[in-house]
Amino acid sequence: MGSLQGKTIFITGATRGIGLAIALRAAQDGANIVIAAKTIQPHPKLPGTIFTAAAEIEAAGGKALPVQTDIRDEAQIAEAVRQAVDLFGGIDILVNNASAISLTGTLETPMKRYDLMNQVNARGTFASSQACLPHLLKAENPHILTLSPPLLMKPHWFKNHTAYTIAKYGMSMCVLGMSEEFRKQGVAVNALWPRTVIYTAAVAMLGDMVKPENCRKPAIVADAAYAILIRKSRECTGNFFIDDEVLTEAGITDFAQYAVNPKGKLYQDLFLD
Repeated sequence: MGSLQGKTIFITGATRGIGLAIALRAAQDGANIVIAAKTIQPHPKLPGTIFTAAAEIEAAGGKALPVQTDIRDEAQIAEAVRQAVDLFGGIDILVNNASAISLTGTLETPMKRYDLMNQVNARGTFASSQACLPHLLKAENPHILTLSPPLLMKPHWFKNHTAYTIAKYGMSMCVLGMSEEFRKQGVAVNALWPRTVIYTAAVAMLGDMVKPENCRKPAIVADAAYAILIRKSRECTGNFFIDDEVLTEAGITDFAQYAVNPKGKLYQDLFLD
């Protein structure tokens, strides 16, 4: 098995939820984690700041660099990358985790919300990848992992939330294009998506739409991400991975450990047939 010891991992939106879970799993190996996220003051509805995340990462065994970063602003991304390279000497892995969600129909989606989702999800993924790639191209085993779904161009995945689907599929199209663009240079570019709904603070804000007992914990995505990121980059690119399939391949078959309620009926996540 490989290890992420000493690897520098740039994670967008790593203050909470899946991003933080991935950071903490990598920290167990002694990885360097760059927390590129916006929150520096406690949010009234969402837990965590880049500084509380940094403390958790260091307590787990890693090194942390918290950098306030709005990935809608390429100058802020560039500054976060500069600080990462100055402190850790390079970047080995980029995790495009930051995402904005609004499961609203066309008439219920203000253009401000449309713009937010597309700027954070599709544009933010592209901009973060663009900024990190010059350093990834120098890394020994470079990976880009994007938290986005398989590209299933079916009307039912658009009809209820066209704007959100466009934004998430934009992230996936970055994976599709960049995996082929950088295949010969040995940069692995993959997507990862959960089989079931993952209970995070962002999901909790959706209210009664999702109940915790019907969800899995962020740890399942973190363990799947880890299993991907320790693979040889030249042998693993252009994939749209599903978390439990990755773990099954890695020999993990006990998925009850990841359930919020092992007896609850799990909701399948969006974008999966």
